[in-house]
Amino acid sequence: MKKLKIMTHVVVGYPSLEDTIRLVTTMEKAGVDMVELQIPFSDPLADGPTIMKACEASLARGTKVVDAFVVMEKLAKEVAIPLLFMAYYNTVFNYGVEKFCRDAKKAGCKGLIVPDVPIEEEENEHFIEMCKKHDLFNIRVVSPSSTDERLKKNAAVGTGFVYCTARQGITGVRDSLPADVTDYLKRVRKHFTIPLAVGFGISKREHIEALRDHADIAVIGSALIDEKNVSEFLERMIH
Repeated sequence: MKKLKIMTHVVVGYPSLEDTIRLVTTMEKAGVDMVELQIPFSDPLADGPTIMKACEASLARGTKVVDAFVVMEKLAKEVAIPLLFMAYYNTVFNYGVEKFCRDAKKAGCKGLIVPDVPIEEEENEHFIEMCKKHDLFNIRVVSPSSTDERLKKNAAVGTGFVYCTARQGITGVRDSLPADVTDYLKRVRKHFTIPLAVGFGISKREHIEALRDHADIAVIGSALIDEKNVSEFLERMIH
């Protein structure tokens, strides 16, 4: 049976910076294959209530972008699994695109997930170019509404894996996966040769089983953030 890799999601600074480090090391011990560390942002477009609250709480505690780099650097020395940054483009842009990519790589980051980075503006923004220059995976994000033309454009530049949001809208726990998720993933697969990761709403073992033959990576985010016992939850989900 095909093994589906598991990527989990944490918000840097939630509940605290120390807890972020503890959570990621716990996730690695539980068998997670990779972790995305979200840099908190005040207006997260694709995030549902759970992640928004975590971002707000982290920012209220004073978490800065530089803190995310410090956490990344500490974790990269403690865990063997790949670590990625998830951020909104406003954060990357304000920090300085090349500086962000350079500092992320230096801290031990393997790739960047920036869902709102405009592919059409690459000529001005140089985000893809800087990911390449600093040897970072440029993880493209696609959704069920992505046209074949858009998928093709993203497939031409994406590296590492492609992040497929299982539904339109925002993140958050759901009872079931969308009925048309299989057809959507088949469509994405026609354009991409790199692995497919699927997120948004994955909160049960059945969701992972349903994706096993259609994707390569399952992303668990909101379901973990309010979980009191992360180890037990992941044990139920992936073993």
